Amino acid sequence: MSSVRAKKHLGQHFLNDKNAAQRIVDALTPSLGFKQVLEVGPGMGVLSDFLLQKEEYETFLIDVDDESIDFLADKYPQLGNRLIHGDFLELDFSTYFPGKMAVIGNFPYNISSQILFKILEERDKVVEMVGMFQKEVAERCVAKPGSKEYGILSVFLQAYYHVSYLFTVKAGAFNPPPKVLSGVMRMVRNERETLDCDEKLFWRVVKASFNQRRKTLRNALSAVVPKDKMSDNPLYELRAERLSVADFVELTNEISNAN
Repeated sequence: MSSVRAKKHLGQHFLNDKNAAQRIVDALTPSLGFKQVLEVGPGMGVLSDFLLQKEEYETFLIDVDDESIDFLADKYPQLGNRLIHGDFLELDFSTYFPGKMAVIGNFPYNISSQILFKILEERDKVVEMVGMFQKEVAERCVAKPGSKEYGILSVFLQAYYHVSYLFTVKAGAFNPPPKVLSGVMRMVRNERETLDCDEKLFWRVVKASFNQRRKTLRNALSAVVPKDKMSDNPLYELRAERLSVADFVELTNEISNAN
């Protein structure tokens, strides 16, 4: 098989800029202690070519596309069971990755948020992620409190990872070219094993806060905690986009005690 046809329903845009591919792979930090790297959606292997040259870690590939899997099996016969035919969103990490690992990819833009939430679920294993996203999504992930891009994804990712924007990739670097610019970002697991609060309640508080982001938190959070049980904490008078991760942790603890 000489090539793989990009499929619109899978959100496939194959990167064909080798310089960009090398920069993405070189952004991984093996000194973080991982010995395994999983590439999501390798397509025809432009990132894989560089990953498989690295001896500091073992490279795994996962793709849901039958055609890509057949192509990659021919191209990299040495992979064996490290070529996984399956859906990353359904992957049982413990089957393949006993310890710390990293995730990398030119991710399908139509499921990029779901990919990030899957990484969050596996945050005890995933110590680093380097990936290509739609530029707007990457900017949302790294956004700081007070900006209009700052939202649920920003808070959840920054609660557990140091998130940084690396570089922008133009549409012409892909086949077929997407209608948007792309951005590469890196996430490195921070020192927090857990948050200093009830984590399930934290997630609920953050989601409720941003679901009504035009309202102050005193109104937006009334479904989570009755107004008569809210303290006079000035954070309640702000909108969600003004609060840092630490602020949300503080409010979560207050709400936990109020209930």
